[in-house]
Amino acid sequence: MAERDYKLGIFYTLSAYTLWGVLPLYWKVIQDVPAGEILAHRIVWSFLLMLAIVLVTRNGKELLQETKALLKNKKKTIGITLASLTISVNWLTYIWAVNADHVVEVSLGYYINPLISIVLGMLVLKEKLSPWQVVSFVLAGIGVANLIFQFHQVPWVALLLAFSFGTYGLLKKQIQLSSMFGLTIETLIVTPIALLYLVQSGPASFTISTVVTALLIGAGVMTAIPLLFFASGARRIPLSMVGFLQYIAPTLMLLLGVFLYKEPFTETHLVSFLFIWSALIIYSLSRTKAFIYIEQKLFPRQKSAEQNI
Repeated sequence: MAERDYKLGIFYTLSAYTLWGVLPLYWKVIQDVPAGEILAHRIVWSFLLMLAIVLVTRNGKELLQETKALLKNKKKTIGITLASLTISVNWLTYIWAVNADHVVEVSLGYYINPLISIVLGMLVLKEKLSPWQVVSFVLAGIGVANLIFQFHQVPWVALLLAFSFGTYGLLKKQIQLSSMFGLTIETLIVTPIALLYLVQSGPASFTISTVVTALLIGAGVMTAIPLLFFASGARRIPLSMVGFLQYIAPTLMLLLGVFLYKEPFTETHLVSFLFIWSALIIYSLSRTKAFIYIEQKLFPRQKSAEQNI
């Protein structure tokens, strides 16, 4: 049973990251629709789908209880509201960037996101960085700095995606809600704003074609299904495996950007990505026995996490 659970966990998590990785294909098909309108549809249809899932699985009572508990806790209410707004900013940036031919920069954002999460954990939650995590952050910083220096511009799309998703993860960690209830409540909070936007913009996008109409409605499915897959898979496999599989999504995005959409990938990009990939490899292996042993030899005064347990 444990072996079956592990295989299911790998399948669900792999499916989630694969769907996230090929999501640019979806947004490209409806690129004639303004990014703000796509976002509004994504929010509304995600909420309706999640509400339907909650009701079909007979979790409506639990959802009401969770919502009431949130409303009674001012700190958590503010947290879930900020999380809703933050993920909306992330989604809008992602959709706009894909349809404006910045898929390579989108992949960069999701490559550096784990390292941004480390920094946020250190600054907000007062978590301590291990020497290997410091090395990872420095290498990633060199990669980003190289892009800025060579192109004389900040990769703001990548940084905004990384910081917004990192902040969203930080807020979710403090709120402690399940994926099902979390996404339902988050989309509920911003659905009135999305509906107002759609009413003002009118039904023009629904008249482009039947395919575009179906894809706008299907945006809810493309949002909810990977999250549900991820939630189901992540609880069945070790966190280290989840951390390893998460790089599938930005890798697929990078391949789509370079080979399908023919976006520029210069020597400067290659050098920067090599620094960032090196940072991610070190970060992913930092808690293995070999790296802990090297850490103890290089930093004898630094107690590793395993020594403290």
